[in-house]
Amino acid sequence: MVEEKENVCIVVLGDIGRSPRMQYHSLSLAKNGHKVDILGYGESEPLIEIKLSPSIYYHFMVPVPIRSPHILMVQNPPAIPSLIICWLFAKIIGAKFIIDWHNYAHSIMALSLSKKHILVRLTEKCESFIGKKADYNFCVTNEMKDDLLIRWGIKATTLYDRPPLIFKPISLKDKHEFLIRLGQTYNVLLDGPNSTIFTELIDNEVKLKRSRPAFIVSSTSWTEDEDFSILFDSLQEYENEIVNGNLHRLPTLICFITGKGPMKQYYMEKIARQHWKHIQVITPWLDFKDYPLILASADLGVCLHTSSSGLDLPMKVVDMFGCCLPVLAYDFKCLHELVIDGKNGYTFKNSENLSARIISWFENFPINEKNLETEKKFKSELETIQSLRWEENWEKVAYSAFH
Repeated sequence: MVEEKENVCIVVLGDIGRSPRMQYHSLSLAKNGHKVDILGYGESEPLIEIKLSPSIYYHFMVPVPIRSPHILMVQNPPAIPSLIICWLFAKIIGAKFIIDWHNYAHSIMALSLSKKHILVRLTEKCESFIGKKADYNFCVTNEMKDDLLIRWGIKATTLYDRPPLIFKPISLKDKHEFLIRLGQTYNVLLDGPNSTIFTELIDNEVKLKRSRPAFIVSSTSWTEDEDFSILFDSLQEYENEIVNGNLHRLPTLICFITGKGPMKQYYMEKIARQHWKHIQVITPWLDFKDYPLILASADLGVCLHTSSSGLDLPMKVVDMFGCCLPVLAYDFKCLHELVIDGKNGYTFKNSENLSARIISWFENFPINEKNLETEKKFKSELETIQSLRWEENWEKVAYSAFH
């Protein structure tokens, strides 16, 4: 007799398509024979694997799942009202209640409200109370695990984000084909038939152009939690370096910035007013299947994530590492659990640090032997992350909570 696995309900209360970690949970559970319902908003498409899975059902703004779950897992933030509603619902139907802590909701609210604001304090009380009622808690860093225990007496298990298999290095041929396709939308990437500004096809063989622009990519939510002015000021300094003599022999720069958010339009208008001649900024909204390809095609990744609590790690860096992309990341309290300065990437504290890093990285590009050796060292260190993907890590660390 085949054992019937428990039904699991995962509550996002955000855009399902932009909640990769919760989608990865769903896929891992389905792979292990569970039936999964996901509740959330439908602003963007879920992963194709989610859509094709016969064991996963996603419900847009449906208050009650079709099946009565044995286990209910909710992400935090947001805390209000999701934590309270989900805990009460789990209690009523007798389901195991699990919280996956990505950050603290009250710390995010404190960015726009004061820490003493009644709503911030109420949210913190809610997180503390409901967190202690959960049957199981996951969190994203060891720093958060320690903080949950010290702050509220909540025992949690650290489940690090790890890149799924779709985030991986790609061949030069795949890179060329992707850039050709992307160039149909962004003509600046093309340079004649069968040629991009980065790559060319010679005698049926794809080659990198010796004289090519540098290609950086950054993903931002365009919110106060990620200060885009740091990258803006760094790009301005890069432009100034070239205009003022280009002593570092810097290439022109193509900068892809993915994501959407409330401050995007403000900065796009600000960039347009600069009339940069040596920097081209492109802000696409990519299909999820194209996001790993653009990371694997770039020369350098930039992460502006600062963390409202100082206790979560930027998933975008995990994705970049999965694609073996060298990273410059904003430094904060627990970043060392992912990025070790000078070992597998570089960190920065302000726009001056960042501009110096970018200029140094692309000095005499692409034939700077010192930088090529550093890149080789970084990629060697990233093999550890690449060797332990989300699927294996989830089986090892998380699955026991769902038995």
